Amino acid sequence: MRWALVKVCVAVTTMVVVAFAVPLGLVIKEMARDRAFSNAEREAAAIAPALSITTDRDELERVVASAGSDAGIAVHIPAADREPAVEIGKRRAAAKDIVMTRKLGRASTTEVAGGSTLLQPIALSSGEIAVVEVYVPEAEVSNGVGTAWAVLAAVGIALIIGSVAVADRLGVRMVQPAQRLVESAHELGEGKLGARVPEEGPNELRLAAVAFNAMADQVVQLLANERELAADLSHRLRTPLTVLRLNAASLGDGPAAEQTRAAVAQLEREVDTIIRTARDAKPQTAAIGAGAGCDAAEVVRERMDFWSALAEDEGRKVRVAGVDRPVRIPVARADLAAALDALLGNVFRHTAEGTAFAVDVHNGEDAVIVLVSDAGPGIVDPVAAMARGRGSGNDGSTGLGLDIVRRLAESTGGDVRIGSSVLGGTEVRIWIQLDGRAPVRRGHRGTVRRRRRGAGVS
Repeated sequence: MRWALVKVCVAVTTMVVVAFAVPLGLVIKEMARDRAFSNAEREAAAIAPALSITTDRDELERVVASAGSDAGIAVHIPAADREPAVEIGKRRAAAKDIVMTRKLGRASTTEVAGGSTLLQPIALSSGEIAVVEVYVPEAEVSNGVGTAWAVLAAVGIALIIGSVAVADRLGVRMVQPAQRLVESAHELGEGKLGARVPEEGPNELRLAAVAFNAMADQVVQLLANERELAADLSHRLRTPLTVLRLNAASLGDGPAAEQTRAAVAQLEREVDTIIRTARDAKPQTAAIGAGAGCDAAEVVRERMDFWSALAEDEGRKVRVAGVDRPVRIPVARADLAAALDALLGNVFRHTAEGTAFAVDVHNGEDAVIVLVSDAGPGIVDPVAAMARGRGSGNDGSTGLGLDIVRRLAESTGGDVRIGSSVLGGTEVRIWIQLDGRAPVRRGHRGTVRRRRRGAGVS
């Protein structure tokens, strides 16, 4: 906008300068020419009285010399009464031009080498017509014209530069509020909820700033209400959790009892985390720093130890592979565990007892892939399943499971893909990008290399 305004002002000012400077320059040139020929007419008029009195050569030569420009004045007197013609001074005009001037009886100008001449007819006492020729050099005709044109050009350039400066200041006054509005919009999009725009500048931009600030205030209020609602709903879970914890404590000893008590304890911790996060006004999406993250293989082994016990109760065959060596990923341990629990929980909820499932980890130079597959009936419409994962909550689902997985993958620049597994059912592929690189396009397998399949966990 700023440079566009400057270009418009330069174009308009240039047209105005040309429209006025060119005609004015031509007028100045014509005025200089008129001034030169007016001086020539005065010189010719100074000789006219002498010609009306005498035609004597000596007298006329003295008169021409007294005019101060004898080199530029010539007098042509025709022959009359047996007296020869008299030529005083250097003749530059053609003879036919002199004859024509004498015949017409009025002054005329003609072009000659190096300039022009003024031919002025003067009546003699004898009745004949003498012609006074005054030479006007080209330098005298253009005297002062170059300087005047230079002044006009300087004034025009000064006007153009001044218009650029004024347009630039106006552009800054218009652009700076717009830039602040863009910067504040980016800050608000990055989670900086305190971003506001100064309400200044042109009226339209002031109105835009007022609207943006009102929108930001409303966003803050809506987020605060949402956090309070989430905290309140989570707090309501504490009462049934307390009952579950007391009941779990009375189950006695045994693997199933220990797993139940561990699950209740984990659920209490998750509820407390939700309440604290919801109450905290600061965003909880800080990027994982260098050296942070977790060992995906260790997390998978830990969660499979938990789910394999339930799988054994339901007669499910379980296989896990690719967890024999550490696999570092830029994801928090709790986030990866939550994503795995969400996918494995879906397997138990949406497939019949006895349905086998597997978890594979594939490590590569630029990405890590975690595959969760089962031998169930599969997903008829993966696109609809991902849409449900974004919050529609159809078919008795809360719609949060796949959303948790998707957000985990996208936080690293990766993505989630749903397809058919080698077991005959559903395969959910979590593509976790390493080193914060750009997202991998769908269908591109990068440099991921498969690890040797490990022994199944039963």
